[in-house]
Amino acid sequence: MNMKEIRVIAKAQGVKPLKRTKAGLIRSIQLKEGNFDCFASTQREECNQTSCLWRDDCFGQAIKAA
Repeated sequence: MNMKEIRVIAKAQGVKPLKRTKAGLIRSIQLKEGNFDCFASTQREECNQTSCLWRDDCFGQAIKAA
């Protein structure tokens, strides 16, 4: 998902995008939704949040950060 799409989701959730990184903005959205703010924090591509909107991007970002 690109930043433009993420900003639209953030605004819909009442999260101000400001000048956050992709990961930071997604984590803020996750908290607003009442979920764990765990985006890109997995170490072994293991996650029990199977219905998470960010799941596919999450694994890719976690690999880049490692």
